This record gives sequence, structure tokens and C-alpha cells, in this order.
Amino acid sequence: MNKKSIIVKIIAFIEFLLVCTIFVLFYLTRNVYSHRVIYIPTGSVNYTINSLQKRGYNVGFIDKIFLYIIGSPQAGWIDLKKEKLTKLDFLYKLTTSKAALVKVTIIPGETTYFVYKILEKKLKIPNINCGFEEGFLKPDTYFLPIGMKKERVCKFLSLKSMNYHKEISKKIFGKFEYDKYKKYLIIASIIQKEAANVAEMKKVSAVIYNRMKKHMKLQMDGSLNYGKYSHEKITPNRIKNDMSRYNTYRYYGLPEEPVCIPSRDAIIAAIFPEKSNYLYFVKCGKNHLFATTYKQHMRNIKRCKK
Repeated sequence: MNKKSIIVKIIAFIEFLLVCTIFVLFYLTRNVYSHRVIYIPTGSVNYTINSLQKRGYNVGFIDKIFLYIIGSPQAGWIDLKKEKLTKLDFLYKLTTSKAALVKVTIIPGETTYFVYKILEKKLKIPNINCGFEEGFLKPDTYFLPIGMKKERVCKFLSLKSMNYHKEISKKIFGKFEYDKYKKYLIIASIIQKEAANVAEMKKVSAVIYNRMKKHMKLQMDGSLNYGKYSHEKITPNRIKNDMSRYNTYRYYGLPEEPVCIPSRDAIIAAIFPEKSNYLYFVKCGKNHLFATTYKQHMRNIKRCKK
């Protein structure tokens, strides 16, 4: 091989490297548009890229190579700080960024009205309203990133809650039909407000079913702790003046919507009430006393007053 041939090959190689460098620089400086806060599943670089592709991100083989060089992507919710980045910045932040998480606990017995208030305060999202039906949200502790947009918060909570209810329904009934399942949510929500503890839930459930069977009004204070009234004490004046369908002193049967967010135990109790003839109960200390007749119920009330 002569000297001239070697020089030509070296020049060709350098030109090739220059072309590759220009291509890489052009590729890495392209803009990427993303949500500020995104979720990265736990897994390999290949799994991460495939997950991003399914969500509409323009990433591929070259990005995999750069991630292998830069480092492994973070797992979980990460805060990219902005929504428009260069490809290089985007890939770098996948490996280094972490989200500031806030703890949001949805407790059984709370109403969606107050859950929205908690989300507004902790996530700094004004006037949040996901349009969830009362009783739908899954009671749980969530760790959500600050900066997450309202639409994504709603979608995340909706998916978690829907899967939660489907799992309960399919395990018991073999299928999930929300319209039929909703009746149990309504009963469960009243149980949640009335029962002093889990052990009482099936007894309270029995009272609800027994009173409806005998065409008696439920007359339960807890049904009036709906929406913004979740934490208010029920007074005779409130019972007299509340004209809503939640007022089980005024109307027969169940309210048209759940009163609050019920626990799994309350839902199970609504589906499987205790087999008893109880029609009444009264708070006595930390628990309730149950009765099958009005006469027995009045004796329980006198007993508790003593």
C-alpha cells in the first residue's frame, strides 16, 4: 500500500468521523417536548426507552446508546424542571433528576370535597376537580410529585381507584359492573360513617338491609356527613332543614350517591352483612349497642345515659 493510498484512507476516515460528529451534535441539540414531571418504570435502559416510545416520545436506538454511556435512568417520578429540552439535556436528566414528592393520604370516611382541598394545598394546584363520583377514590397513601399537572394527577388517581374496585368486584362477583357495584359503595359509605370500628361494620350493614326490607327509613346521621359537611355534627335543626336525598330521616331508601370514601372492609360488609334481625343501634362509649326491637333500643339508650 503506497503512501498516497494511506493518506486518502485517513482523510476519508476523518471525514467520516466529522460527518458522524455533526450528525450526533445535530441529533442531540434537537428539541424534546415533555411533561415536566414524568414517570420512569423500574427496568433496564432498553425497557425505559420502549416505555417512553409507547407514550409518544421520539426516542430510539441512538438514545439507548447514549443512556448506556451516561448512566442508568432514575426510576419513579422525576422532575425535569421544564417542558422543552434538548435531546442531550433530556437524556441527562433521565439519569440524574428526582422529583420532590409530597405525601397525600386519603382516609376512609373522608369526602372527595376535602380530598381536593388536600391536593390543592400539597400539590399547589388551584381549583382542582377531577370529576370523580363520591366514593370512587381508593383510600390509600400516595406519594405525588410537586409540579405534576392536574390532568395527570386525575388520571393517576382514576387508574389506581378503578383497578382497586375492579379487583374487589371481580374477586367476589367474577366481573365488574360499576352501576351494580355502586349500590354497595353507597351502603359501604354509610357503614363507614356509622360504624365505630371494623368489627361493627357487618352489624351496621345488617341494620341497613333489615330496615329497607321492612320499608323503614334508615334515619342515620352519617348520611348527612356528605361533601363539605363531612366533619360537622348533625343537629336536629340540620335533620329538619336538609332537603337533599342524603337525608335518610326525610327519605326512604338509600341516598343516590355514596356519602364518603369507604374502606375495603366497609365494602365487604356492604356485600356480606351479618345475618341478624338488628334494626336499631345507639352509641355507647366507644362502641354501639344493637337492638332488634324499639323497646330494647330504648333500654339501651337509658343504659348508656347512666
